[in-house]
Amino acid sequence: MASSFATFKRLKDKGIAALKQGDYVAAKPYLIQAAECMIEISEENKDRDQRAEQETYARELIDLAKDCDRKAKRGAGKGGRRGDRARDDDESGADASDWIVKEKPDIRFDDIAGLDDVKEEIYLKMIYPFRHPEMAKRYGIDVGGGMLLFGPPGTGKTMIAKAIACELDATMFVITPAQLMSKWVGEAEQNVRKLFEAAKEEQKSVIFIDEIESLVPKRRSSQSTVMQRVVPQILQELEGFDRKVGRALMFLGATNEPWSLDSAIMRPGRFDSRVYVPLPDAEARFRLFEIYFGDRPLDDEIDFSVLVEHTKGYSGADIKAICARSATRPFLETVSGAEPRNINMADVLAVIEEIVPSVSRKDCEKYDQWALNES
Repeated sequence: MASSFATFKRLKDKGIAALKQGDYVAAKPYLIQAAECMIEISEENKDRDQRAEQETYARELIDLAKDCDRKAKRGAGKGGRRGDRARDDDESGADASDWIVKEKPDIRFDDIAGLDDVKEEIYLKMIYPFRHPEMAKRYGIDVGGGMLLFGPPGTGKTMIAKAIACELDATMFVITPAQLMSKWVGEAEQNVRKLFEAAKEEQKSVIFIDEIESLVPKRRSSQSTVMQRVVPQILQELEGFDRKVGRALMFLGATNEPWSLDSAIMRPGRFDSRVYVPLPDAEARFRLFEIYFGDRPLDDEIDFSVLVEHTKGYSGADIKAICARSATRPFLETVSGAEPRNINMADVLAVIEEIVPSVSRKDCEKYDQWALNES
């Protein structure tokens, strides 16, 4: 139940945050999924009073989700014709062009610090077959397919996905579960189909969905009738990949919780490849300090090698935060009237003491074990 509470809190917090920002379209699916999670928790609760409170809370979240529709329509209605379109979309599902965003990333693998083993695995499994399709055909190697990027948060999974699209010169479709499960939640499986249809129109395309566990959870742990329809639709689309030479589609999913995924998506022909994106090694941490300190004024005494030793177990996101917070120390002194100075070693070491690694050793062991079991 502890993991269910954690999932509930994450979904609820994202829904409330989007609601406060006035992003009603994004807020609704998170609120609905949070309500479903709370219902699941209540069903396992043997305390009658607590169960009643949890069911009431779930209904309140559903009411908030319904209110998102009304607020979204009201906002769209102010635009005249846009309001008419919103009503049309409610009847027939979201128009693909309204929520499917295509881009051509300019991030390459050389821009990503370290992770050489991860890059080599991706080249072998995905990029080389794309670049040498005739040779791949000769040896019976599929072009395209599905790949799951999994590992702790803050390790650069999204950047890796963008680098893959850039290296392939492919069109990238970056989609969140919230977009697929938006206010047209009753048409979620139709949205999945539209997404894959749009991707297949491109010569080379990459579909990237972050937090994929929110979209393809273990069905035995989800009572959602929507999820029971969406999961088979995604599996069907994955099996329908067109892997003809010269025209290929890659499906990338990223997750911090691989153990929460429906096991069906791990079968051959779906996520054929699973790549573990671990915490940065020493070489990667050195490069991350170079990147995130950038043009900031540094004392000559700063030794990145020493900082690397002090940050074993830190994620890329942690190191970014360390660099940013280190810069605030001399900045605040300066705006308070002191003479401007460079960032020194004492600043950085003090911040490292303040910032606890966001990923525990126990969590890392959990990822290692899952990777071992799935290999």
